[in-house]
Amino acid sequence: MDQYEVERLKINFKTLEHFENFREYGIQELSMKEDLQDNIVENDSESPFYGVYFGNKLVARMSLYRIDAKYDRYFDPPQDYFELWKLEVLPGFQGKGIGKVMVDFAKSEGLPVKTNARQRSDDFWTKQGFEPVTYDPARDRGENTYVWFPKGVGEQK
Repeated sequence: MDQYEVERLKINFKTLEHFENFREYGIQELSMKEDLQDNIVENDSESPFYGVYFGNKLVARMSLYRIDAKYDRYFDPPQDYFELWKLEVLPGFQGKGIGKVMVDFAKSEGLPVKTNARQRSDDFWTKQGFEPVTYDPARDRGENTYVWFPKGVGEQK
């Protein structure tokens, strides 16, 4: 399914309108929309938001934040990593490999990737090569954390 291409979303009012399509699909959306509104600078090319369009309709999106190595409490050796948030594919476009394309895009940078699996999404993450971390109550605070390790990287103990 390589017909889907991930692109960095511009932080602008048009993208905000596209996010409206996701509104009815959960509370996650509201925080993503608020993130976008907080960051609005017309066409900021350093947006943490990525998406897949089908024609001119935004059908999938995610936030991808690069976290500095000094905050790394997951990977050994400690290093910069990506935190993948709010991966969402609109109903009607699910099951077509778009989520995999988004995750592969995040992994393509070669840095470790951390995400918090939503309820009932554990199977999706394990199929993408992610592993649950050893739960640490102080660090994980109730999150369902999954990580992807590039070659030569392990879990911080």
